Amino acid sequence: MNKIYFGWDIGGAHLKVARLERSGEVSAVRQIACPLWQGLERLPQAVAALDFSIRGAHTVHAITMTAELCDIFSDRADGVRRILQRFLPLLGAGADVHIYGGSAGWLDAESAGAAAAAVASANWLALATYVAEFVPDALLLDVGSTTTDVILICDGAVACRGHDDATRLACGELVYSGVVRTPVMAVASRAPYDGVWQALAAEHFATMADVYRVLGLLDERHDLLPAADGGAKDAAGSARRLARMLGRDYHPHAHPALQLVARYFADRQRATLADAIALQLSRGAAAAGRRPLIGAGAGNFIAADLARGAELDFRSFAVLVDADPERAVDIALAAPAVAVARLAWMNA
Repeated sequence: MNKIYFGWDIGGAHLKVARLERSGEVSAVRQIACPLWQGLERLPQAVAALDFSIRGAHTVHAITMTAELCDIFSDRADGVRRILQRFLPLLGAGADVHIYGGSAGWLDAESAGAAAAAVASANWLALATYVAEFVPDALLLDVGSTTTDVILICDGAVACRGHDDATRLACGELVYSGVVRTPVMAVASRAPYDGVWQALAAEHFATMADVYRVLGLLDERHDLLPAADGGAKDAAGSARRLARMLGRDYHPHAHPALQLVARYFADRQRATLADAIALQLSRGAAAAGRRPLIGAGAGNFIAADLARGAELDFRSFAVLVDADPERAVDIALAAPAVAVARLAWMNA
């Protein structure tokens, strides 16, 4: 294998890319802010921000995406086609391109456009398929910035019931809750404050990034977009936004009380994810005790806690990839990009 492989995960808010050397080792992983709802020109801007070259005669590009759900597209098929039309020229003329289509296999640009339903939001399947190669019985938990994938793996196969966003939402394999971009109002409608249940404003005043920043748990490399109010992304700025959710002004003396509020919101989100884990484990109860939980995503820091709560052994996705341990956090963050690159490399 005398080629360099790039794995791309084109999301609605971020562009993630992993670079593999000829040996298959992950040599670089990057996440770049790419709010595609603001327009397709965000794609070339994100690619231009990379600090390494992606072009060359001996490069292979493996692509998956979720950005087709952005509301600038008339539907998901339109999104797949327009994203590929804008993105593929950025890879250079004659680029060796493989688009992940799940059960439809690896597709070229023309066939991907015709099989848009197979390409749309298939990054979870690429990740789960890769994990199943190494851990035949597992529960995969990818806690991202915006959503969480909860995927059962049985006997070396992805045991999913849903196959697109709608069916995966219906069966609990896709949970629209993440540790960065999710509005606080989507996690709870009230919070305990000063001895009363304080109702929350139904406004996009704060996000879960604010919650985890106040708690000192957020890796700032994972929060690349502006705060809800465009203000400071520090503990005081986040506490101010949480106070606004309570209909209150922020005062430094109230910071400890707001930390308790943040803890409540974090607990509410974890309870939702714990329920999703319990639902999937109930499908394979006989093997539940021997299944490890494989954690990935920006919220990998809470996956270990969720594994303990479900009495499962925890393993980070990064342990399934031959790479420098210093890249472990980035590999877990961009797990689908790493997985799609490794799948292409393994199938070469």
